[in-house]
Amino acid sequence: MPSQITNYQCPACGGPLHFSPETGRLVCDYCGSTYTTEEVEAFYREKDEAAAAAMEAEAEKKEKEKEEAAAQAAAAAEEIPPEYTGGTPQTDEEWDTSHLTDDWGSDSASMRAYSCPSCGAELICDATTAATSCPYCNNPTIIPGQFAGTLKPDYIIPFKYNKEQAVAKLKEHYKGKWLLPGVFTSQNHIQEIRGIYVPFWLYDGVAEGTAHFNAEKSHVYRRGKEEVTETDHYAVVRSGSLSFEKVPADGARKMPDDHMDSIEPYDYRELKPFSTAFLPGYLADKYDVSAKENIPRIEHRVKESLSNELMRTVKGYNAIHPAGEQIRMVQGKVSYALFPVWMLNTRWNDQDFLFAMNGQTGKMVGDLPVSKGKLAGFFVGFAAVVFALLSLII
Repeated sequence: MPSQITNYQCPACGGPLHFSPETGRLVCDYCGSTYTTEEVEAFYREKDEAAAAAMEAEAEKKEKEKEEAAAQAAAAAEEIPPEYTGGTPQTDEEWDTSHLTDDWGSDSASMRAYSCPSCGAELICDATTAATSCPYCNNPTIIPGQFAGTLKPDYIIPFKYNKEQAVAKLKEHYKGKWLLPGVFTSQNHIQEIRGIYVPFWLYDGVAEGTAHFNAEKSHVYRRGKEEVTETDHYAVVRSGSLSFEKVPADGARKMPDDHMDSIEPYDYRELKPFSTAFLPGYLADKYDVSAKENIPRIEHRVKESLSNELMRTVKGYNAIHPAGEQIRMVQGKVSYALFPVWMLNTRWNDQDFLFAMNGQTGKMVGDLPVSKGKLAGFFVGFAAVVFALLSLII
């Protein structure tokens, strides 16, 4: 059995707790809440039970999905209905993943795997990295797991921003937002930002299709004393194709897709063949969303891009209205890559707040909470100013 060390966190805000000899209670470093040891132990006991139940449910779900996939594969072996794209039968199996492997060679001996008992995150890193807390839920306890069977990435983009620069970017992100709770302005809390390599699937292929538009041309002229507007209507058809290369979609279920989409783009000129030499000091998430599961997301993104490009070719009209389209995607190669992300996860008033920063470009996204106390103070102060002005006017 692996050893496990528990560092208690505040149930109210997620900040670290320390024992106060003066009061005999556990005190939060951030919000000042205090608890008896019995209260904290009861909280963590319930949390551990909930985490265990969640992990058991997830295991049952994966086993069920595995059985369903096996049944579907058996049915498909008997009869595979073709989905034609440009005259070529298309199935999910046609995405080329033959180059992907779980053979890490001599590097496997220096790699470690960890799992979070709170949120279920599975992480990998090199043997020198101190894996002390989960970057997704901030749980301070992560335990050794099984490294075997981990898929080896094709590419990696190294971190370009170090931790000090990431902290500065985070400060800049909420600079001037005085309605933030005090916990977000604590230097100690800012230092909890962590670097993690997030798994991404990269898709190559071609989108092709036809789009129909209803277009209008109007011109105005005078007929005697009347002003006449004459409108001509046209049916416009555009056809074309669009090649795409390495369109990204993250493979981490715990990472919000809107966060990952928002911190794009990454500069692929700095894309490197994967090497474990880039991992020391960082964690790397193991994908839990397969390349196949992400296909609908990629199809929507690519088809929307071609649709917009076809519409841009319709010019010389006063108004253009889409009237339908038939766009298909020719499946190509899928690659597996790790992209650098700086993350800060914090909990405030029973809500989780996740900040993500592109570790290559410095682009930062994240939702900010509002302090109810400061907000109430703002309205009280505003009302006082209005009352004073009205008094002067009267």
